[in-house]
Amino acid sequence: MTTRWLSPEEQRAWRAYIAASRLLEDAIDRQLQQEGGMPHLFYSVLANLSDAPGRQLRMTDLAETLKITRSRLTYAVTRLERDGLVRRENCRWDKRSSLAVLTDEGMAVLERTAPGHVETVRALMFDRLSPEQVGQLEEICTGIARGLQGESEDAAAATEDVPWRRRSAPCAGASGDE
Repeated sequence: MTTRWLSPEEQRAWRAYIAASRLLEDAIDRQLQQEGGMPHLFYSVLANLSDAPGRQLRMTDLAETLKITRSRLTYAVTRLERDGLVRRENCRWDKRSSLAVLTDEGMAVLERTAPGHVETVRALMFDRLSPEQVGQLEEICTGIARGLQGESEDAAAATEDVPWRRRSAPCAGASGDE
């Protein structure tokens, strides 16, 4: 099998993506640590629960939404639970599952933290893009995500080994770094 090396243009695009994604994640994480005392992953847990009916989701569904392993989610929810921002409950309709539930205190923290987070995301990302580029970015990222999840027609490289379906995985980056 012959290696399909990246063209110079692909290499530049790949390196630009890596640089931008790492710098963006670092800046967002720093802002959330400073203003909310939590890493981006923990904020994402709270934000996704706030959007869910009854401010609750099955842990497996939350892991899929966040695109992380179940063990990593368990670690994050345990920390948030310790701080009183989330609680776990047994799932009435699926005895094998548990629910992550956003508490009133968690909602208050989210409401205090969200304006600064949104402003940071807007300033660091969307203010730098034209409306056309925003649409292109969405299209590109959606296509890549669908391919990785096996949802696209040309999903030859797709895998069922997505993070939330793994049976056991190390809790890499459990500190909240993604």
